[in-house]
Amino acid sequence: MKAYGFFQANGQAQLIERETPTPEGRDLLIKIDAIAVNPVDTKIKASLGDNLDNARIIGWDACGTVIDAGSECNLFKTGDKVFYSGDVTRDGCYASHQLVDERIVGKAPKTLSAEQAAAMPLTSITAWEALFSRMRIWADLDKGKTILIVGGAGGVGSIAIQLAKKIGQLNVVATASRQESIDWCYELGADHVINHQQLSEHYSKLGLAAPDYILCLGDTDPYYDELTDLLAPQGLICFVVTSQQNHNIDKLKNKSAGIVWEFMFARPMYHTADMIEQHHLLNKVSEMLDNKTLKCTHKQTLGAISVSNIEQAHQLLLTGRTIGKISLSAVED
Repeated sequence: MKAYGFFQANGQAQLIERETPTPEGRDLLIKIDAIAVNPVDTKIKASLGDNLDNARIIGWDACGTVIDAGSECNLFKTGDKVFYSGDVTRDGCYASHQLVDERIVGKAPKTLSAEQAAAMPLTSITAWEALFSRMRIWADLDKGKTILIVGGAGGVGSIAIQLAKKIGQLNVVATASRQESIDWCYELGADHVINHQQLSEHYSKLGLAAPDYILCLGDTDPYYDELTDLLAPQGLICFVVTSQQNHNIDKLKNKSAGIVWEFMFARPMYHTADMIEQHHLLNKVSEMLDNKTLKCTHKQTLGAISVSNIEQAHQLLLTGRTIGKISLSAVED
């Protein structure tokens, strides 16, 4: 099999050849048809040491075809089209083939191309888990409450807006700073869009009560104090980016409010008892994409997986100005 791996932090990808693995247990062997890139890719790349003996294959968003399965598999069969994010502790999808536990794999949407489908798993899992697993939002109880989504036009924000509106039935306030990203948030269903550079000031001008829920998809540190001040009593904030500073959690005591974290790799990383929930939620997302309840957030395909296209994709991500998702087509033979 062909793969693109990294031998040092922030180095360029290099084409490597490895023996195609044989699946065991609950692993599927998937021939990759397309992948998508995410900020986690650049963060993992930046954390690598220097002069690694074995290249690190990164990437955790893919669509492909099952070509073999371990003896314990019962969810898929050879020939099935699937999409998934994978496990950050294992080799990623910058490759022609990949092993993935079937419990974190879903049936690919039938109405999307491979490149479009590859753009959906990581962001959908992150948004779904943040809203419904971490903050435990239920439409029957929480309909009409307000959620503030910081970073609404990015990959996760683009799904979170839709899920919060369509499933959570919440009043959605998203943040964006450029006209094209503002327009994108409204297209996805946001009720209000404000500028995160003057977040509290712009929120106050909406005349809304304090947000019951806040999903912060930007860096935690610059927003922590502002968001904990803004949050409603008994509210919840969900952060997704590792903090680099110490923060005062006692600020939320008198509000009886809380902070939760979303890290979508937690289930596969720790092989939690409910790991198969990612299989179920990806199947739900697939159905919602096929019946047009959810809008696909794929924005562009840069070409096939290659050194130059990987580098271009990473540079675009590092600008922090991308809207939706960027995909790459399968490794060329």
